[in-house]
Amino acid sequence: MSTLSPRTRLLIAGAILLLAFGLRLYRVGTYSVFFDEKTTLLVSQGVVVEGYNQKDVFNKPYFTPADYWRPKTIGDYSEAVARSDIGNSPVYYAILHGWMSVFGLSDWSLRMPSVLFSTLTVLLLFIFVRRHFRSDTLALVSAAIAAVEPFFVAYSHMARNYSTTFFFTLLVTHVFLLILEKASDREVPNRRVPIGLYIAYSLLFILSVLSHYLTITVFLCHGLCALLYLRSDRAWITLGLAAMGGLGLLSLWFIYGGGRYTFFVLNSQAEFYRHIALTNPLGSEFGIVLPATIPNIAKKAAPIFADLFIITNGLGSALLGLRNLSVALVLGGAATLIMHRYWNVAKPPVWVYGAVSLLLLAGLPFYSVVPLRFFVLSAAFPFFYLMARYIIDRTDDQQKRLVICLLILTFIPTLFLLFMAWRSGHTFGITQRYSGFSFPYVCILIAMGLRQLVRLQWWFSVPMLAALLVQSGFIIQLLGKIYDDIEPKYTYFSQARISNPYWSSAQELMKRYVPGDTIVYPNRQRQIYDEKIESNTFPASVFDAQLTNVYLPKDAQYMQRIDPAERDRLILIKGRTGEKITIFDFEGTKYRY
Repeated sequence: MSTLSPRTRLLIAGAILLLAFGLRLYRVGTYSVFFDEKTTLLVSQGVVVEGYNQKDVFNKPYFTPADYWRPKTIGDYSEAVARSDIGNSPVYYAILHGWMSVFGLSDWSLRMPSVLFSTLTVLLLFIFVRRHFRSDTLALVSAAIAAVEPFFVAYSHMARNYSTTFFFTLLVTHVFLLILEKASDREVPNRRVPIGLYIAYSLLFILSVLSHYLTITVFLCHGLCALLYLRSDRAWITLGLAAMGGLGLLSLWFIYGGGRYTFFVLNSQAEFYRHIALTNPLGSEFGIVLPATIPNIAKKAAPIFADLFIITNGLGSALLGLRNLSVALVLGGAATLIMHRYWNVAKPPVWVYGAVSLLLLAGLPFYSVVPLRFFVLSAAFPFFYLMARYIIDRTDDQQKRLVICLLILTFIPTLFLLFMAWRSGHTFGITQRYSGFSFPYVCILIAMGLRQLVRLQWWFSVPMLAALLVQSGFIIQLLGKIYDDIEPKYTYFSQARISNPYWSSAQELMKRYVPGDTIVYPNRQRQIYDEKIESNTFPASVFDAQLTNVYLPKDAQYMQRIDPAERDRLILIKGRTGEKITIFDFEGTKYRY
């Protein structure tokens, strides 16, 4: 076990956590909430998007913020989750509701749980690696990679369930590996695993799945690891009972709670997106939705796998260019073979000293687009070799079993998405965030490669470090685009959003409103996609009214109505003069996202 002094370890870990927190906190409240976050905001307050549980409010000629904010019941919250988010994420919404009850409804407050859980994931990863791989240095490097990982930074800025699920799934994997370790202890056959670990596993199973349904892929990975390495009958029985207990409690949510529509909606969505893929794959409002052919799935999967590893982030498009890819593959492969052949040779032939550098640089004149990207790609092959050498040379048998589990956790969630895409007939669901549970384990694998790099002979390490330095520049640029809200891969937007127009409109209304005035909301025509769960809602959207009222005083008696003839403007009509003051013009969907 490589160790540092407790003081040194604490100082470095503290600095990494401060870096992680700072990167996640920076500009967290700058840009307006997008549609999914608007859903989060409403559901966390027990409000169904488009007002299914507010018919008594919006069916009246006039309504007030006090009407809108009438006390909500548990049924309201369950209904909001069921009809607004297919029953997904009730645990996250409960956490967020409690947080915002204390810290308010600002965009900053809305996103802070994501910031905190993302930062805690960095801390937990340090604990995870130090406990299971017994290396302070590997733990610190893994945490440092997670601290700057663009995926984690981007999703910490979103008021959605992702950062929460990354934390819960890493924690439940930690507990699972403790069970596996204790049940497989060869020095103490038939060792009893503390019952508390099984209880913790069952509870974390429930919390994870009720934070995001797709966390079930993590438990599929646990099952595969157990099949490979769990040999204790007692542990199998107890773990099975823990899983059955968790499933039993989960079933209550799907039978009686907000999950009762889940499977119906999932089937309905599959049909809906399959229809788009077959009839309008390039021009729908949902973006590009292609039929799930093998080539289409491969094109969608390439950047997903590339972006999993911070050393290949952004190289997904390179994998689709056959000529440039072939050059990078040949040169990187040749460099890897030389590295392998002369790995332990202290004084190799003279030509070896510059061979890897020349091979990696030789492709630059031949790459037709973004040569430095392909330079990094060619260096990725020997870097993956370094990861393999660390595993072979510097881990014991128990740790090698752990690495197999890490590899399963790295690739199975994305492979599951690809399988579901093929089964559903469309590519809409092939997106990084749905398999983001894999990122902590990838950070560990990358850390292994970096640890091996520092022990490499200089004639091999220098060109590798040069490639990593170039990739670091690309990562810094990527983080800058995330902070500027212009990186569609993560932020979904190529043009930066303005600040929240609903919040600013509410502030303006509170300044200007006097008794006798009337607030008028636009009334866009809305498309109802699912008759079963959207039945009895309004034929036109009340979304703008809902979101503005979130930020108005809960006991206010402002007179408000929705104008069937107005499509875009939020207007204040002065009672004494009849003057119409435009508070905000949404300009169609320009500011509604």
